[in-house]
Amino acid sequence: MAIAEAEAVASRTFTAPKEAEGNRKPAKLLSSGREIDTRPEVFGALRRSDDLARGPDDLAGVVEGLRERMREDGYVYLPGYLERERVMETRAEVTRRLATDGFLDQRFPSIDSVAAEDCKLKFKPDLARNNAPLHDLLYAGRMTAFFRALLGGPILHFDFTWMRAVAPGKGTRPHGDIVFMGRGTPNLYTAWTPLGDISLEQGGLMILEGSHQLERVHATYSKQDVDAYCENYPTAEQYASGQKKGFAGYISTNPVKLRERLGGRWLTNAFTAGDLLVFGMFTLHCSLDNQSRHIRLSTDSRYQLASEPADHRWIGEAPIGHSLAGKRGRIC
Repeated sequence: MAIAEAEAVASRTFTAPKEAEGNRKPAKLLSSGREIDTRPEVFGALRRSDDLARGPDDLAGVVEGLRERMREDGYVYLPGYLERERVMETRAEVTRRLATDGFLDQRFPSIDSVAAEDCKLKFKPDLARNNAPLHDLLYAGRMTAFFRALLGGPILHFDFTWMRAVAPGKGTRPHGDIVFMGRGTPNLYTAWTPLGDISLEQGGLMILEGSHQLERVHATYSKQDVDAYCENYPTAEQYASGQKKGFAGYISTNPVKLRERLGGRWLTNAFTAGDLLVFGMFTLHCSLDNQSRHIRLSTDSRYQLASEPADHRWIGEAPIGHSLAGKRGRIC
């Protein structure tokens, strides 16, 4: 299936960001360098929930429907739920910083996020620091209204913001979030927020259909912790000190083979500024490769009930994250 047909499968009108001269749409979709099979039986569009809620004023009467969608699908996709103007204000601040740091091609307006030659960016959390528009977008207003309704009480968000600035190249490998932040409540949710319009060739997020309900994944992969090591093994000190690298957190390096093994379809969309995609800790996901000339901008932010335990690695003024301070031994 060609890109044009794949975008039709995504079932929404999409206005691509301004393309740099010489940029061409690829003939196929890739993830981790593998060609994604886009036949309808193995590839499809995310189920939209804007039939339930288009904004915060709609939430009170439809919250049970949203919770049922989350239980059934492992995600809730709300096109246009966030205010586009606020998203674009955030994008402007992020791209201004990228331009100042030399990551953008100066021949184009910074808002277009055209990557400088040989740019290798993937993950740049410092873009979230002291970023008032970003924090207002993610931790106030419509976003917090959604999570208060979904969770049914006062909420807590992680203080660490995962800021993605993905240059042309391979995207994120398939994984579930539980292995990276599973030391608190499992009732934790990720909000994936595109900071601008993201076409399929730029490499948006994909969800593996039904993966949150796979017991064999729950019983094996999802029991792991990327910062844990076997303290009763001879190599314990090497892992504790960082001399040896442990489990990287990915369930596979090959999204094509993973889907063949686990079943379901890879689901995605062309996204626009204002879209919100929320999913749980056990939902497997990855991203398409970025085959454009643009840096793809998005954030991952995390939310839970304030009354439930939180993973200490991501809380506080200076979260320790996956540093040595987050390492924890266990008996294997």
